[in-house]
Amino acid sequence: MTVYGIKNCNTVKSAVDWLKKNKIDFEFHDYKSKGITSAKLQEWSKQVGWESLVNRKGTTWRQLDDATKEKVTSESSAIVLMQDKTSVIKRPLLEKNGKVITLGFDEAAYGKLLL
Repeated sequence: MTVYGIKNCNTVKSAVDWLKKNKIDFEFHDYKSKGITSAKLQEWSKQVGWESLVNRKGTTWRQLDDATKEKVTSESSAIVLMQDKTSVIKRPLLEKNGKVITLGFDEAAYGKLLL
């Protein structure tokens, strides 16, 4: 299983701590240091929808100018933004065998899915 996120994100930290506490093996992929391919974003988009991948509630989105926000109207425009500003990708995203398991962190949901 791979956890995708940003290491200094509090939500990602909570998810990683939960996984460690429950002795669940995972690899961590940090968008900031490793980036993310458009192919990977397209795979996820087909599974959960590009709208779910763009975190419109986060600081990065709120700091974008209105013109940039208004351009995000399709999968392709969202992918361009997510590659340019990886902090706008909702996190953490858990993936196993090429499938998105869950997006975001909810302790109860993790318990049902992973224990």
